[in-house]
Amino acid sequence: MKPTRWVPLTILLAVGLAIGWIAVDMVERFAGRVLVVPSLAALGLWILALGILIWALVSRSALAGDRRRPGAALPGTDPGLRRMPPLVAARTAALALAASRTGALIGGVYLGIALALTPVLGTSNGSASFGASVAGLLACAVLVGAAVWLESMCRIDEDESQ
Repeated sequence: MKPTRWVPLTILLAVGLAIGWIAVDMVERFAGRVLVVPSLAALGLWILALGILIWALVSRSALAGDRRRPGAALPGTDPGLRRMPPLVAARTAALALAASRTGALIGGVYLGIALALTPVLGTSNGSASFGASVAGLLACAVLVGAAVWLESMCRIDEDESQ
């Protein structure tokens, strides 16, 4: 598995931006109203982002094999060395990979919605939807940042793998 690069995340952000912009445009054209963005969706994204961030903070010492914090060691290893089992580390890396890509795509959708709603900020529905989309965009930014950080902690150095 290759580490996450910024180019695919940027492409996903651009695709999401186009989807969000088109969604706002289609709702305005065919329904004649402003697209309503629920605030609970942003809350759900914040919960997901904080979950990934907490998992990264909790896993940091186990992924680094920190000797300062005693814990459960693997059989046949130094008891002062607290390591994450390899299968859990691989699943954590896969979770981080999926979270970074999902956050980039959904963040792009929220960015597209926010940009498309700027002309109707004077209305109550427009400002509420704009606020919810900005909250979702910020949650996605935290999600992508935490996921990329968590994935970087799961990497194995070339010297360690042999």
